Amino acid sequence: MKKVTIYLLIAVLGLGSFFTSCESVKNTNKTQRGAAIGAVAGGVLGAVLGNNIGKGGNGAIGAVLGGVIGGVAGGVIGNKMDKQAREIQKALPGAQVERVGEGIRLVLGENSVRFDTNKSTLTAAAKANLDRLVPVFQSYADTDIVIYGYTDITGKPEYNLTLSEQRAIAVEKYLESKGLNMSRFKMVGMGIADPIATNDSPEGRSQNRRVEFAITANDKMVEDAKKQAGN
Repeated sequence: MKKVTIYLLIAVLGLGSFFTSCESVKNTNKTQRGAAIGAVAGGVLGAVLGNNIGKGGNGAIGAVLGGVIGGVAGGVIGNKMDKQAREIQKALPGAQVERVGEGIRLVLGENSVRFDTNKSTLTAAAKANLDRLVPVFQSYADTDIVIYGYTDITGKPEYNLTLSEQRAIAVEKYLESKGLNMSRFKMVGMGIADPIATNDSPEGRSQNRRVEFAITANDKMVEDAKKQAGN
């Protein structure tokens, strides 16, 4: 992830220097130059991510970054995701909401959807917090959502892999019961992979028992964005 960030920064800085020094664009305004830089940088970002991560790798982060469209259409999608991310954060302040690439990584940990050790059952508090997300997901129907389940390191890896998938399925089933379209969702069990806290303490293990969402544009949003961009 650090390498991707560094490569993107170098690319954008280089593009900025090119555009600001080129005589052919000196008479354009800042908005026009920014759009041009953003369009090319989006293409660079897509190429870098495609080479370094690939579609669907590294959990929610990989899924989001692997779907980068780039260009002006990518900017259109990004604007919609900006708005959705703000609405998610407002609806569920305890969640970790990250705008990544042209999508959203949403981490539902112990402050929002907490799982007890060896359990995939949603608590009453978890259901109440998921209820807050339902209206936002309904408002942004043109998105695909992958739900990743995780565990701590307690127990055998094979058992944890199954348990993590059960956690992802439990979240999806609950959202489906609230009227969301099941075809938008995919569920993936990640087991003990990608811990976000230490597994050496009860508090850290509690944080690792979580679900993450990768929210990306579906085919309809992509096509609409391309039309809006004039592609």
